[in-house]
Amino acid sequence: MSSKDRISGQRRPVHSPVRRVVQGAVLVALVAATTAFTTMHKTITIEIDGDVRTVSAFGSTVGDVLAGHQVTISAEDVVFPSAASAVSDGDLIVVRTMKTVDLEIDGAPQSIQSTALTVGEVLDEIGPRTDGASVSASRSEALGRAQLKISTVKNVTIAIDGQQIAVVTTQESVRDVLATAGVILNPGDMVSVELTSPAADGQVITIGRAGESATSVSEVLPFTVEEVQDPKLVVGQRIVKQAGKLGQAVTTYDVTLVDGVETARTVVAQQVTVAARNEIVHIGTLELPDPSLVSVDPGTARALGQAMALEKGWGDDQYACLESLWTKESKWSVTAANASSGAYGIPQAMPGSKMASVGADWRTNAATQITWGLGYIQGRYGTPCDAWAHSKNKGWY
Repeated sequence: MSSKDRISGQRRPVHSPVRRVVQGAVLVALVAATTAFTTMHKTITIEIDGDVRTVSAFGSTVGDVLAGHQVTISAEDVVFPSAASAVSDGDLIVVRTMKTVDLEIDGAPQSIQSTALTVGEVLDEIGPRTDGASVSASRSEALGRAQLKISTVKNVTIAIDGQQIAVVTTQESVRDVLATAGVILNPGDMVSVELTSPAADGQVITIGRAGESATSVSEVLPFTVEEVQDPKLVVGQRIVKQAGKLGQAVTTYDVTLVDGVETARTVVAQQVTVAARNEIVHIGTLELPDPSLVSVDPGTARALGQAMALEKGWGDDQYACLESLWTKESKWSVTAANASSGAYGIPQAMPGSKMASVGADWRTNAATQITWGLGYIQGRYGTPCDAWAHSKNKGWY
């Protein structure tokens, strides 16, 4: 001990090796805790039935993040990625809750379980049966609590005045089918089915005329079916652009009788009282991509797009159209930019800032861009194949 230490009566602190080890361990623990906190913290976008929000989250899986924000999911709900999937900073989690949708199809009430958000998604889930159907709400309209009424396309034959008239219609009742086809019923005419009964696909409606003058009768005039090739429709599609309508005429015959039995009749005169209207049918000529030829590498934007399209109920055929469409637009590049138009990203949103409605990371996040792009296609065209058909016909979508 130095003389100075002896005078002050104090001793200098001794930094032992043990104390240094303890202090170092505490420091390492603090650094590790801080690093773990930073690693677990993430900024995640959650979309629940179309409601999008960006949140701060902790946890390593999708299920952890949802539970941390009091989002309860049932076994019937659809979650993408799955609840057990690992989650990273900037990811998008999509949740579609299962709900009961009340329908009336061709007058028959029924209910289905669906995760659809719009009328169009419900129609896609029901399938080809609703192609060309008359619906009580537009495809882009959000599902509400009101019953959705659907009247499917029906092929009906009207047997009248010795003729078989083929009619394509979405009318619900026999009365409405006859009215839209232009059939005028006279007093005493007999119809094979009740006028108030529902129309059905493949139905034959027979009309027996009441007794009339043997030489002057009221008759229907058949309409002509005009087929038009349409490059905007897929091969195999037939859409009635103008429904045919029967005409009416009063025809006078010269009737030959043998022993009171008619053996021949010849038209003497015919007065058209209502002209027939041609039925115009568009026939699809557009060849769609072959789904079996589409190859998707795991982990790519294309793979993500395929999975998200599948969630909307679009199968391999629709994804083949989507793949062709966005390959043409951007080659599936997140940063693809058109300097002249301002279009940006995988779906070439114009301007690109439109995609901010889905997420603030729209410039760099493929999931954000694909979510916006699929929503745009569904709202404007209904399906990727309809969008691809428009693009091939017009050069843009």
